[in-house]
Amino acid sequence: MEQCMGAATETAEQVSQIHARLKELALFLSDYASELLAVGATSARVEANVGRMADHFGAWADIAIFSRHIIMTVTDRATRHTYSVVGRSRHRPISFLRNSSLSRMSWQVIDKDMTVADARAAFDEIVSKPHANVWMVLVLTSLANMSFCYLFGGDLWAMLVVFLATAVGYCAKICLLDLKMDARGVFVISAFCATIIGCSCFVFRLGSTPEVALGTSVLYLVPGIPFINSISDLIYGHNLCFLSRLTNASVLTVCLSAGFILGLLVMRIGML
Repeated sequence: MEQCMGAATETAEQVSQIHARLKELALFLSDYASELLAVGATSARVEANVGRMADHFGAWADIAIFSRHIIMTVTDRATRHTYSVVGRSRHRPISFLRNSSLSRMSWQVIDKDMTVADARAAFDEIVSKPHANVWMVLVLTSLANMSFCYLFGGDLWAMLVVFLATAVGYCAKICLLDLKMDARGVFVISAFCATIIGCSCFVFRLGSTPEVALGTSVLYLVPGIPFINSISDLIYGHNLCFLSRLTNASVLTVCLSAGFILGLLVMRIGML
């Protein structure tokens, strides 16, 4: 009788340990997937990275990605016990550096034979690093947009105006986001500010390509990465993510257009 009770107790303890391990793993993978999505990764990359690490830890990971939440279910391969967790999608600036660092970490987990605790520590170290300096990004974005102006045939005056318009618009974007303003309103105001500066070539008759300066002054706001990721989600069958990302990117594009048109109306500039 005592032997039977001891066996039952040991089984209960083993089940408890398995559930505790699955819980730790599921929470880690959920946080990892949320962060990777937030910084600009595609759903296919998230699935591949999470599946790679789960396999290393002796489990299967099934992910359901929605517009605001992630449902993660982890199954122990040996015992078939499962644990599910619902994570909330994070809002982060798109970062190729953090994206690549997190993807590289998924391989390091295998190469270095990490435990879940080690992987959590490596993950925390990556996400604790500060993002790139926003003012450095402002200067680089302005230079990049000025280069677009040159590629579209803009002259020197147009390039200088685009540089200034991008700097002013991006500065407005940084300040408004720091004030926790809704992203849609930020796009309208930033596009409006950039358009006002972009009209300088028309107003002061600077250079011979004022229309190029005006047209390229708001290109820095085009949500290219969300559009690209939405197509990737469509190709790999993540239809809900495709619709969500495409809708969000389209709304931001409409807001950009609204700010652009409002700037033209204020400056009384016609494109025809």
